[in-house]
Amino acid sequence: MQCADIFFLKADICQLGMDQRKVNVLAREYCDSIKKKLKPIILSHAMLPGLLEGQEKMSKSDPNSAIFMEDSRAEVETKIKKAFCPPGVVEGNPCLAYCRFIVFPWFGEMDVEKGAKSGGGTVSFERFEDLAAAFASGELHPGDLKPALAKAINAILQPVRDHFEKDERAAGLLKKVKGYKVTK
Repeated sequence: MQCADIFFLKADICQLGMDQRKVNVLAREYCDSIKKKLKPIILSHAMLPGLLEGQEKMSKSDPNSAIFMEDSRAEVETKIKKAFCPPGVVEGNPCLAYCRFIVFPWFGEMDVEKGAKSGGGTVSFERFEDLAAAFASGELHPGDLKPALAKAINAILQPVRDHFEKDERAAGLLKKVKGYKVTK
C-alpha cells in the first residue's frame, strides 16, 4: 500500500525516513517493469528517536514522543523538558539526536546557557561532536541542554506558527487536520 500511495499521489519526490527506504526502492523498480521513464526521487533521512525512554522512533500515536510542526512554544518546551536525557549518555539520547540532526544542520552552531549550578554563562558549540563530548564528560548537564534545544526548535518552528496564524486558509486546514483522530 505504501508503494501504491506513491503512484496514487503522483509523487515525484519521496522524502521519508530510512525505515521506508525499501518501499521507495520498490516504487522505483516498479517503474522499470512498467517502463515509466520518470521515477520518483528518493530522499531518505536519518530517523529521529522518540523523545521518551525506549522509543527507537517517533510515534504519531504518542503525541509526547515527537515535536510536531504545529506544536506551540509551550508544548515544545514541555515535551523537551520531559524528554529522556540521562546525564553523560550520548548514545540513544533523543535530545542529542535532535541537536545533531536538526539544530546543527539548521544553525551551524548551538549556544547553551548554563545555569547557576553549572557555573553560569553561555557556551557556544560550533560542532555537534564538541557538544556530545561536553555532555559525555558531564561538563554539559541535561538541565542546561534541554532549554537550549527547546529554544532552537522553537526558533525553527516560529515561521510555521506565523503562517498558520496569519493565513486564514492555512488556519482552517490546520484546524481540520487537528480534528482527525490518530490511529495506530
